[in-house]
Amino acid sequence: MQRKKIEEAMANVYFQKMTATGYQEIQDQIAQLQADRPAKIAQLKAARALGDLSENTEYSTAKRELRHLESPLRFLNKQLQYAEIIKPSDDQTVDLGTTVTVQFTDDNDQVTYHIVGKQEADLAKQKVSFDSPLGQAIMHQKVGQTVTVNAPQGDYQVKIVAVKLSSLGNNKQ
Repeated sequence: MQRKKIEEAMANVYFQKMTATGYQEIQDQIAQLQADRPAKIAQLKAARALGDLSENTEYSTAKRELRHLESPLRFLNKQLQYAEIIKPSDDQTVDLGTTVTVQFTDDNDQVTYHIVGKQEADLAKQKVSFDSPLGQAIMHQKVGQTVTVNAPQGDYQVKIVAVKLSSLGNNKQ
């Protein structure tokens, strides 16, 4: 009976969609934090050896720094635990892990974006989340289609000029 409840709960778990590159970036961040952890523990042990903990600022500082390291470590591990790596197909359809060139119909400006998961989004690097207003509008659309983007500042239209598999989304993990 308990096993059935666990299976039902797991069926309702929301997995975070991401590219293989995004997954690898999180793994790299975890590795860096884990590499820093022994030094933080050594600092804590050295500060504890100084004596009276109630007035030991070195101990309080070392303890706080260790907590500040372990908190993002837990967060990143949870992200990996609930990650779903999406592997796009090469069928000229916009999907997570593809690179899309869109043309803004109001000024004919063309911009190329990589469609990525929520946690990977970085507009400065041309990475747009599939869940953003632009991402939602162009997802599962084909080359040549014009779609309306419902953005907070107002609606606008973009035409999908090109879709190709992204080098960002196809890295092996």
